[in-house]
Amino acid sequence: MPAPRLTRRTLLKTLAAAGLAASLPRRLSAQSAAAGDAAAPILRYLAAHARPDGGYAFSDQARSHLTPTYATIGCHHLLGVTPPAPAALAHFVRTHHPRELKKLEQERRSFEFQQVQALVWLGDAAVDFHARIATFTAPLPYLKQYEQHGYPVFQSELGLVQASALLGLPLAPLRPAFTDYVTARRRANGSYNNTPAADGGDGHVMNTLWGLQAARTLGLPPPGNPAATVAWLHACQLPDGGFTYQPAPAFGGVTDVAYTRAVLRALQLLGAAPADPAATRAWLHRLANADGGFADRPGWLSNPLATYHALDALAALGPAEPRADITRRAAPTRTALPENLKLFSLQLEAHGTGSPAEAVALAGALRIDLWGAKNATPARLARAAALAAEARVPVKFFRADEEYGTWIDVPGLGTYSHMSDVMAPADTAIGPPLGARGETSPPVTWPDFRTRRLEPLRRGQGRLVWQFGENEELVRALLDDSVERGGFAAISTFHFGNPDFTNSEPFLHRWRGQLPFVGLQDAHGAESWWFADQTTGYRTLFLATAPTWAGWLEALAKNRVVAARHDEVSRGETWLHSGSDEVLAFVRAREATWRWWNDGPASRPLVSLVALRPDDEFEVGRPAHGLALRVRCAWKNTPQGLPQSPLAELVRLTLDDAPATAVLVERPRAKGPGLSDHYHLLALPTLAPGEHRATAIVRELATGRETTGTLRFNAP
Repeated sequence: MPAPRLTRRTLLKTLAAAGLAASLPRRLSAQSAAAGDAAAPILRYLAAHARPDGGYAFSDQARSHLTPTYATIGCHHLLGVTPPAPAALAHFVRTHHPRELKKLEQERRSFEFQQVQALVWLGDAAVDFHARIATFTAPLPYLKQYEQHGYPVFQSELGLVQASALLGLPLAPLRPAFTDYVTARRRANGSYNNTPAADGGDGHVMNTLWGLQAARTLGLPPPGNPAATVAWLHACQLPDGGFTYQPAPAFGGVTDVAYTRAVLRALQLLGAAPADPAATRAWLHRLANADGGFADRPGWLSNPLATYHALDALAALGPAEPRADITRRAAPTRTALPENLKLFSLQLEAHGTGSPAEAVALAGALRIDLWGAKNATPARLARAAALAAEARVPVKFFRADEEYGTWIDVPGLGTYSHMSDVMAPADTAIGPPLGARGETSPPVTWPDFRTRRLEPLRRGQGRLVWQFGENEELVRALLDDSVERGGFAAISTFHFGNPDFTNSEPFLHRWRGQLPFVGLQDAHGAESWWFADQTTGYRTLFLATAPTWAGWLEALAKNRVVAARHDEVSRGETWLHSGSDEVLAFVRAREATWRWWNDGPASRPLVSLVALRPDDEFEVGRPAHGLALRVRCAWKNTPQGLPQSPLAELVRLTLDDAPATAVLVERPRAKGPGLSDHYHLLALPTLAPGEHRATAIVRELATGRETTGTLRFNAP
């Protein structure tokens, strides 16, 4: 929300009272000296996040992003300091909405708010946003395949109201739809949340701030009993001095800088103050780290958004008497990684359908040590394991399932799908999923899910992976509970349909250092061969002594994990996510051993050559009797796992050094133009018993380079 700017005098009193000044040269810069040495560590911290693209990034990222840029500009605004290169910064803000990386599945109007607010802080009237913002006049329903009722995301939609006010646009077009929308979500105690109050469930402090601000902006009647709202906000304070998201929440009820800042600003709107401001101030001081930034929670890593929230919370509290006993948290002692660790590769929710032979071949060529087969049958897993052993490909297959049909209901926030992505060894009992694909199963609460799904999963040495969620308040509660009590063991980043979930859900960065980041294939289509763009383009790397399930679980527990992407989607750049700087350095130093681009050691194969038998139930093109050879060449694929355009073509096929002529098979898509499959098939109904050798020579279309694939097989 827009925040009053701190005067330099108030700034010095506030920061000096916190003991946050550091020993620095007298003049870090003219502006920081003018603001006072108390601001210098913060400015230096923020400057470390500047990137050559003109914006600011989260600490482990080479690419800037709108959200940390917005937060950095907000920090400078609060500190009374003009950020460096404001014109270039304004250009970055204008041109780097997250949809520029890839069109978002649904508009997120909170990003428009961040753009407009950042530009206004920079003194830019942002008139070029008028036409776009004016076209939005009603809340946008959320996609019902993700939230059962289609309830709009409250924070995102009210970002539109605030952006309109900042731009000075007429608010009359918004009032008809937004008056009813906001009013329906106000609880009897004056709090607000994502669902209508009639659905039940208490408010949320972040949504309460957005609701109060929108009500004031739209000129709605003031709440009937503001004292009840103040009392509700006061009840969110915990003994450590910080605030959680509602009084006595059922789960995830931790103190957090975003919650604390929301309460303080909401109280300010109501003309009130916290019941124990000294305790709140002391708690905020505990967020200050040695690097000059602030964390979301005491002891966590700093990030620019948490730093903005902390400064804004301090601004809401106002100046205080000096507290000499409060100092910045010391930098954590870095511990060296064990010397016996090695680097391994894993795919989560890779194909569990289609050809097991091609999955083994891809795993071998791409040097994938652990292959999580999505929604595979036990027979398919067993067949893939047997083929890997036969071919001496050192890959182990495990279950990595998306459990469709599972819905989790969180009172006040909504009922959401995509909540149950599980991974487990192939041979352990993990209990049944709670939902069935194609059916609408009764929603369960998060406590019920923990008991009915998570407990048997963990007993079977399985783990839960967070896929995605655009309702920030929901995600915070679930992932914070997971940090506290176990639950979601990892957060997905790179994905087949989203280049990077942290681009569209930047708040995920707050769990850096707490929960590991992974890539999630979420394989689509029938065949792994037609999903190879994604299987090649990104993966999860982990450090362990051996590529075993136990080694993977230890890597997860100790955050020795890196999600890596390098493909057309990443624009030929290498994108990495890791919760540990030490692990990130380890992986970067060994890139030559794991990269798959520029003829790296894990390169994509251009040809698949498979001998088919009548009992190969998972293989397309298997003969009714005798044998057959199937040749697939590499194609560029669609994200849905369909062939799009050829990358290579078959030049010649030989069998036992004699030319052989295979029949081209092309299968059209069920819907729309294009193919669903493309291969050459050589029928061998009467092949002589014994060992045989088939060789396929293919030509890479882009370079003209020829590549040979050879297969030795036995005829009965």
